[in-house]
Amino acid sequence: MKKLPIGIQTFSKTIEEGHYYVDKTLFVKKLESGGYYFLSRPRRFGKSLFLDTLKEAFSGNKELFIRRVFKFFVK
Repeated sequence: MKKLPIGIQTFSKTIEEGHYYVDKTLFVKKLESGGYYFLSRPRRFGKSLFLDTLKEAFSGNKELFIRRVFKFFVK
């Protein structure tokens, strides 16, 4: 059974340890178009994890994203 990523704020640790992850990577493409965005969410709603996901995506860390997709399709 997968664990919830309670207290984990990094995308890499979430993926590597096999925690549940709500995929928000489709928003990366939307953010590439430019503009200003305000991330308004209540406490403990994954703002830091989402920002770390953006950091990994824009840093070009494709291995983490490929690993996440691969684990999803192959069980």
